[in-house]
Parts: sequence; C-alpha cells; structure tokens
Amino acid sequence: MRILISGFEPFGGLTTNPTMELLQRAKTYNLEGIDIQTITLPVVYQECMPPLLKQMEEFNPDVVLCLGVAVGRSSIDLERTGINIQDSAGEGDRGDNSGDKPVDRPVIPEGPDGLFATLPIRDLLSALREKGIPAKISNSAGTYICNTTLYSLMYEIHKTGSLAKGGFIHVPATPDMAASQPHLPSMDIVTQEKALKIVISKLKEIN
Repeated sequence: MRILISGFEPFGGLTTNPTMELLQRAKTYNLEGIDIQTITLPVVYQECMPPLLKQMEEFNPDVVLCLGVAVGRSSIDLERTGINIQDSAGEGDRGDNSGDKPVDRPVIPEGPDGLFATLPIRDLLSALREKGIPAKISNSAGTYICNTTLYSLMYEIHKTGSLAKGGFIHVPATPDMAASQPHLPSMDIVTQEKALKIVISKLKEIN
C-alpha cells in the first residue's frame, strides 16, 4: 500500500505545528507492505494544493491522508466532508500565511457544494477507540486551509476517476502550544503518533 501523508507549516502566530512532527516521525516507519511519502503544505489558500497534487501524480498513492491541527479540539477528529467555501471571517478573521482573508469565496467555482471523504472513518474510529485514543467523527473541517485541502483533494480524486482513498484528520494542539492557555485542550505528540500508526495499520488491513 502506498500512502501519502500531508501536514502543514505553522500558522496564525504559532511557532510549531504538531503535524510537522508527525510527518518527521512517519518518515522513519519501516512497516511491512507500506510505502509512505510525506509532504508539508503551505498554509495559503491558493498554494496548499499544487504541491500535494504534484506528489500524488508522481507517487500514485493508494491513500492520501491529510493531517491538520485544530486548536481547541480535544480528540482525533476524522473529517467526514469538505465544503466548497473559503471564509476567514468564519475562522476568527484569521488570514492565511500570505495575508489572504477571503469571505464566501468558493474553493473551486465549478465544484459541487460539498464532497465526502472516502476514508473508512467508522472503521478508523473503532480502531482508535479500542486502543484508548479519544476520537470522533467531525462533520465540519471549518472554512480555513484544512477544509480547502480536503475539498480540493476529493474534487481531484472525483475529477480524475482516481481509485485512491482520501480524507483528512484533525489533531489537537500539543501541551507546549497550550502552556500559556491552561484551559486549552491538548494531546501529547506520543499519543498523536500512536493514533497515526493505528490509522495506517487499519488502512492497510482494509485496503
């Protein structure tokens, strides 16, 4: 099984992003029957997808697993759907790393209103919970870069007729990110990595 895993650079004044650490760790995995490639994407509405699409074309993955951090969430969130909207106003008026602050702008003007991820999220949810990892299915990936990436990914898969499975998983902030905000939910990177390994193993089993 070939799996392409993406994460993001820091954004919004943060100096770190746990998905970058997860990608670094994933590069070291030596899992039988699994070929992993990783890519860090820019947190820019108009630039997040071209690098991912290029690597998909070169690698021809069976699964594309996109990771993002959702500060304020407390569990591993398996995203169900991406919507065809970019709206920084709906995300606390936070622009992307280029300063772009769209309002009610479609991700792809000719695209449908929404597209479902094709990862087996119910199976992944069960596998995570069985191992004691807090996890849930999320029905909203927001209107920021994470949603843009999920929607664009699923649009590309549908448009090209690719047999690849695709989807998005949000992880919580790490404790160091929450050090100055004691009420902010967090999850340590070791637990997040354990969740990633469970997801990869389950995907191989199903694939």
